Amino acid sequence: MRRWLAAALLMVAGPVLAAAPVIGWFEIPARDLARAQRFYEAVFGIRMAIETVDGYRMAVFPGDGQPGGALVQGDVYVPGKAGPILYFRVADVDDVLARAVKAGGRVLYPKKDIGANGWVAEFEDSEGNRIAVNQPRS
Repeated sequence: MRRWLAAALLMVAGPVLAAAPVIGWFEIPARDLARAQRFYEAVFGIRMAIETVDGYRMAVFPGDGQPGGALVQGDVYVPGKAGPILYFRVADVDDVLARAVKAGGRVLYPKKDIGANGWVAEFEDSEGNRIAVNQPRS
């Protein structure tokens, strides 16, 4: 009886994926793309490339084969603090928070020790988004 049930469920639900899905791309909404680009370049010490994809202007984060992403300006991109929270892995949470505040952001959740996984904090970016950072333990 159990074999029949398993076979029936497989036919209805389809095969189980061999691996869990992973993040491949992210987009952070921006009201003013140039302002957001200046903010993120100052906070993370990076240079972002400007591209247009499907009619939307994007400032693309540099990457090395890891999940990539961009700041995006457009009618369907609305900045906010509700919804999923994106965590950037950083070398020094304190340094990033200081740069975020200097660039016009504000701390929403101060640095907190989370045990074996290091430290986390959250800040509001220039566009009103909630962004988190994680500093792993060495």
